[in-house]
Amino acid sequence: MKQIILITDGCSNVGVSPVIAAAHALEDGITVNVIGVIDRGELGKFGMQEINEIAEAGGGLSRIVGSSSLSETVQMMTRKTVAHTVRQAVGAELRSIMGDEFKDIAELRPEKRAQVVRVIDEMEEMADLQIALLVDASASMKPKLGAVKEAIQDLMKSLQARVGSSRMAVVHFPGAQGDEVRIDLKWSNRLAKVSELFYNINMKGTTPTGPALLRTVRYFSEEASAADNAYAGQTLEQSALMRDSKDGISSDYGL
Repeated sequence: MKQIILITDGCSNVGVSPVIAAAHALEDGITVNVIGVIDRGELGKFGMQEINEIAEAGGGLSRIVGSSSLSETVQMMTRKTVAHTVRQAVGAELRSIMGDEFKDIAELRPEKRAQVVRVIDEMEEMADLQIALLVDASASMKPKLGAVKEAIQDLMKSLQARVGSSRMAVVHFPGAQGDEVRIDLKWSNRLAKVSELFYNINMKGTTPTGPALLRTVRYFSEEASAADNAYAGQTLEQSALMRDSKDGISSDYGL
């Protein structure tokens, strides 16, 4: 399961619409969740509308929170998105078995419903999870980066406690020298020192949210291509050993 969690405090003002970019992400199987962070004052009406529209186009959730609630909200969004995806998959499977007239798990007999719920709970815990945290690093976000770092640390601890494979990347935008984004943490299941994240931020007044989303979607694709190249020419046994070594709890995956 693939997710982008966009953390921002303002409206996009450069490049392609982030709503279009989020829709593109969803087409590629990547859910886009959006968190609007508020410390002082309020996001304008347009900003809140854009946050909701990005999440809707990306098949995800949107929340407006203060810095103190950021860590809790990031973890909640991750869990809810996984649960929603699993329930959709299970529902589709049940409809294929029972016919299109089947609408909801609640229609099952109590004993069957309990069995299905147990399967869903297990799938939520066992499913492989890949999350890119996309952080708005425009000038107004500078005082909020401390809360973002705390949220990243807490999320990684939560992911490490899961049974299934979980990896996270941290990306901020805008990048330096015209780049859409800068990758602060490559795909990993271990977190480097939090204090070292965002060490080279080029704070700007622009907020190119759409281009940053599209670049992050490409980052997922680049990783998949790199994995395919790594396994090319290998026997099935060799490929399995390579995957085990890269997905193990003590290893990192870097591009």
